[in-house]
Amino acid sequence: MSISQLRQVQFLFILLIISAAFCSDDGWASSPKKVDSKGLQQKNVIVLMMDGAGSTHTTITRWYMGKPMALDKMFLTGFRTYGADSLIIDSAPAATGFATGYKTNDKYVGIYPSLATIPGVPPIREDWKYKPLATVLEAAKVAGKSVGLIATSNIQHASPAGYSAHVEARSDYNEIAEQQVYLDIDVVFGGGKQYLRPNTQGGKRTDKEDLIQVLKNRGFTFIEKRQDLLDLPANTRKVWGMFANDDMAYEFDRSTLKPNEPSLSEMTQKAIEILSKNPKGFFLFVEASKLDWASHANDPIGVISDLVAFDGAVNISLDFAKKGQNTLVLAFSDHGNGGMSLGSRKTDNTYSNLPLGSLVDPLKKAKLTGEGIEAMLGRFPTEGKIKEIMESYYGISDLTPQEIELIQKTRKGFLNYTVGPMISSRSVIGWTTNGHGGEDLFLYYFGLNRPLPLLENTDIALLTSRHMGLDLSKTDQELFVPADLAFPALGASISIDSTDPANKALVVTKGAKTARLPFSKDVFEINGKQWEMNGITVYAPKANNGSGRVYVPRQALDFFRR
Repeated sequence: MSISQLRQVQFLFILLIISAAFCSDDGWASSPKKVDSKGLQQKNVIVLMMDGAGSTHTTITRWYMGKPMALDKMFLTGFRTYGADSLIIDSAPAATGFATGYKTNDKYVGIYPSLATIPGVPPIREDWKYKPLATVLEAAKVAGKSVGLIATSNIQHASPAGYSAHVEARSDYNEIAEQQVYLDIDVVFGGGKQYLRPNTQGGKRTDKEDLIQVLKNRGFTFIEKRQDLLDLPANTRKVWGMFANDDMAYEFDRSTLKPNEPSLSEMTQKAIEILSKNPKGFFLFVEASKLDWASHANDPIGVISDLVAFDGAVNISLDFAKKGQNTLVLAFSDHGNGGMSLGSRKTDNTYSNLPLGSLVDPLKKAKLTGEGIEAMLGRFPTEGKIKEIMESYYGISDLTPQEIELIQKTRKGFLNYTVGPMISSRSVIGWTTNGHGGEDLFLYYFGLNRPLPLLENTDIALLTSRHMGLDLSKTDQELFVPADLAFPALGASISIDSTDPANKALVVTKGAKTARLPFSKDVFEINGKQWEMNGITVYAPKANNGSGRVYVPRQALDFFRR
């Protein structure tokens, strides 16, 4: 049996186990229902991601907390994390796998791969290269469910983008922001306000679009402060909360440095309150984003800070699910990071007699993360100020002259890379890299009382969609039709209007009828009239053998036929 055939058998086995659990009367922790011919009668899925965390991250955080985590209340299995062309992946292909069910390439967001080299990955379909792929969020929205995104990074970052955008480069925040806005996501909380504003208003957009005004015009409430979040009216249905120009603060730094920013728990609680008003149910994605950044920097305080915040959001989600709300809760990381270990070279000869204090005592003294320390020190700190801040806020009172010099020489934005290893060395924490790892990870789940085998990261998309009775394949066919094949079949011709390079559009013509579909928007304009489609127009410049291809919702064809 070939590797490809073996993979197909494994996938069918997983599907049978999942289907059996879903179809069982006692398969759900709360309010189980029968499955009809169209799919499951379950309503909600909450996906919580701790970006860049391995099992050591949670182990150390549990010891730090001194009590079980909310994660410990959930069922547990594992999954594999590799991508289409690499054993180790970044957040973009990881999130794409979780959201679409397809492994893809480095930096790709919500699109089909162009290269597959890892054994077990199915062969590439040439006509699908770079094609946008339907996400579980989009499928839920098409099905009439409410949908939400939460992140502590900018909301356009790779993981939330993987559920809500389709671009070839995860760094294209402006395009991702536009797609998210025009996707009409009901609740969005996080950072990244600068990618909604034109550069003439202090933002980062070069296309002259004010997406904040677009949101307001489309009926969204737009908020920017924690108190605004807490004071949202009970009848709120559509809201964007942008609480930082870029990323939000770590939880340990928030009260001292950014008290106007809400916590991850507060954002999760409010999102559930709003989304759960939809009788058809909801899908919510929540990410503790900067755990990944702390791991890159080898800063254990940043790791613990984001994991404590993450666990609080998990607890809120479980409380909701346990009330009989027909809710599946999934919690996981996207990839390892940092090679974090409980134990280091200093414990080589003492690990069998390792007391708890050797791990947690140095960590408990810290009040801020490495990022927070940098904010407190400011630019060009004196030796005296360094000693004061490091002792008061990071718990290190025995800095060496070499460490002080290193802090002084660290360039802006990278002090967590300097001080993180300092506190790690005073604890018993080891690190092997400043990059990602390719190890298998844990999948925590609640709402499915059945054991699951070792999964692929792409199987999480199956779990999510299957639970809500969604068909990702059908949604894909509904939302992403090749315009160059579909419109000519109707006797129409197509072209791309590049008059404004920052605001390109597909133009469809048949006789006196001319339609215009701006890229990355759900807008369909024809002969002076305008409609909103159930999806967005996506341009893939490298698709169709490099000549480019525009994908449109099937609904665009219906509008054109009128």
